[in-house]
Amino acid sequence: MGSRPAFIDDLARGTSGDDIAGTASNLSGQDDDALLDAYSRTVIGALEHVQQAVVFISVDRSAPGETGRRGARGGSGSGFLFTPDGYLLTNSHVVHGATSVRVTLADGSTHEASIVGDDPSTDLAVLRIGSAEPLPHAELGESSKLRVGQIAIAVGNPLGLAQTVTTGVVSALGRSLRSISGRMIYDVIQTDAALNPGNSGGPLVNSAGQVVGVNTAIIPGAQAICFATAIDTAKWVIMQLFAYGRVRRAHIGVAGTTVPIPRKVQRYFELPGTTGVRVMEVIKGSPAAEGGVRVDDTIVAIDGIPVDGIDALQRTLDASRIDRVVEMTVLRLTHKLVLRLTPVEQTN
Repeated sequence: MGSRPAFIDDLARGTSGDDIAGTASNLSGQDDDALLDAYSRTVIGALEHVQQAVVFISVDRSAPGETGRRGARGGSGSGFLFTPDGYLLTNSHVVHGATSVRVTLADGSTHEASIVGDDPSTDLAVLRIGSAEPLPHAELGESSKLRVGQIAIAVGNPLGLAQTVTTGVVSALGRSLRSISGRMIYDVIQTDAALNPGNSGGPLVNSAGQVVGVNTAIIPGAQAICFATAIDTAKWVIMQLFAYGRVRRAHIGVAGTTVPIPRKVQRYFELPGTTGVRVMEVIKGSPAAEGGVRVDDTIVAIDGIPVDGIDALQRTLDASRIDRVVEMTVLRLTHKLVLRLTPVEQTN
C-alpha cells in the first residue's frame, strides 16, 4: 500500500491545528472584495445601480361575462421604474386587458398602478404609481451602442421569485420578433441570460447598470435563446404614450427588410448610410402603391432623413407624417428616385 499524505499524519498528531486556525484567521481578515474576480465585481456593480428599481407586477383580469369581478383571472410579471416620480416600464402582455394592477417595490411596499399607455405592437406599456417620496429608478442606456458578446444582465421575478438575477452576453442584434398584435418588432436583442415566465417586462442591463432592453420572450424548447425589446425603441414608445396615450403611426403599406448597400452605390449616389430597407411587398391600394413604390426598391430616406433600417423607417413614419405628402428616396436598379406619397394613420 502507498504511504498516506503527510497532512493526514499532521492531523493525527494534532500538530496542524494551529496552522489551520492561523490560515482561517488570515482568510477572515481579508477584504471580501479582494476575493471577487473582475466579472463578479462588474455584475455586482451593475446590480447596485438597477436592482432597487425593479418591481413585481400582479394583475387582475375579468373573464368574459364577469366585468367588474375582481380576481376572476390573474397574472404577474416584472417591470422597472425609470423616473423618480413613479413611471415604470413593462411588457404590454403583462398588463393588457387588466382591470387592476398592483406593483410591489424592492422594499416590499405595494401600490396600485394606473396604465398610462399600452402598445401591443411593440409589447410595451407604461404604468404609474403614486409616492410622496422620490423613488429609486433605473438609468436608460443606448441599445444602438451594444456589441455582440458584451455582458448582459437580466433582473426580474421569474415564477414569482422576486429579484432574481441571471447573466449572459448579447448573443445577436437586429433580430425580429412578432408581437401579440401580429406586427413585427424590429431591432430586438437576443441574449443567453436565462429568462423564464415572470421575467417579462424586467430590465436587461449592461455592465454599467444601464437598461439596454426590456425582457420580452423566450423560444419554448430552446436553450439560452431569449429576447429583449431594444431600449431605443422603448424610448420612442414612451414619448408617444406620454404625448397621446397610445402610439400613433403613419402607414404606407409596405413590408421590408434591412439590407446593406454596396459601397460603390453609396459613393455614386452620395448616400449617408451603409444600409437601407428593401421593399418585399407593396399592399394594393396603399399609399406606397399609389405613390409608385415597387417590390425590390430600396428605401434610403424620407423627407431627407436617412432610413438605414426597418426600425428607422418605423420611427420616421410617426404621427407628424399622417395625412401629409412626404418625399421618399428609393434606389431602383441603377437609378435614385424621389417618390411622393401620403401616409395614413395606422389603425391596428
